[in-house]
Amino acid sequence: MKVAVGAGFGMLRRVKREFLIDTDTASDDAVALIMALRHPEVEVVGITTVAGNVEVQQACRNALYTLELCGSSVPVFMGAEKPLRRAHWSADWFHGRDGLGDHGYPAPRRGPEKMSAAEAIVELTEAHPGIVMVTLGPLTNVALALEKRPEIAKKASRCVVMGGAPCCEGNVTPAAEYNIWCDPEAARVVARSGLPVEIVGWHLCRGEAVLNLKEIEKVMGFQTAVAEFAIESNSGAQEAFHVQTGEHGISLPDPVAMAVALDASIVTSESEHFWDVETESELTRGMTVVDRLNVAEDERNREVWAAQIAGGRKAKIVWTIDNARWKETLYARLR
Repeated sequence: MKVAVGAGFGMLRRVKREFLIDTDTASDDAVALIMALRHPEVEVVGITTVAGNVEVQQACRNALYTLELCGSSVPVFMGAEKPLRRAHWSADWFHGRDGLGDHGYPAPRRGPEKMSAAEAIVELTEAHPGIVMVTLGPLTNVALALEKRPEIAKKASRCVVMGGAPCCEGNVTPAAEYNIWCDPEAARVVARSGLPVEIVGWHLCRGEAVLNLKEIEKVMGFQTAVAEFAIESNSGAQEAFHVQTGEHGISLPDPVAMAVALDASIVTSESEHFWDVETESELTRGMTVVDRLNVAEDERNREVWAAQIAGGRKAKIVWTIDNARWKETLYARLR
């Protein structure tokens, strides 16, 4: 059926894509939130917070502060205070005690909703079929939601996961990236759930993906409150990243993942594979194991990979992105 456009008819408004964001809000998470909240074609229907970079209460406070900075009233739901089966280890050594570089940002004027994050994920996913889920922290809340209502895995159109080190060393141990390492059991639940996962690993946030010193000056030159906050809140993380890797600049894993969620065409190479997470070994806890050669269904591996095979859904593993385009995606939302 054709829709007439002319006298007596208004131009049809483009339907916005609906996002649900789960975050352990620290400095790079806050920038990722800004990118989604300020995108003209995206409606963020809810934000859920989880213990990770900081305690969940601080993550909630940081998310609410970021929302106020953007003039947004999106509801925020507080989630898990610790991983499913482990003690919580924060990343305050990287992001500061408050997660935002310890600059003394004021308390937000409103608080979180009464509903828990896991309940909110279930309700929002069921209420918005085709929703895009973006996870920026440990996957505890998502795992709890899946345990409550496994069928929500079929309701999301995408689940973009910032996490894992599918091709290289980790950033918290030689084997693992922090978000997956923090709660490997939750990551395993997600890996076996049937969610349409897209893994944006830590390897995509180094080298040319890093905001270098000249690019930091460029962002500050925008002279907007969000640009200043993006750089200032990541000042401690910039120093920690240099100690960690020897690289100069600001690494922004969560904004890179958000850029992929906002514009999948910035991905220059990806492939689909079964994946799993190591939960038993002390040496390789949280290691993201990707069946890159597609041998999981071979006779010698079939029993170990039975749960993934039974689920029948492979994850998209993002291997490379267009770094210039990811940065332009960032700049557009900070101007």
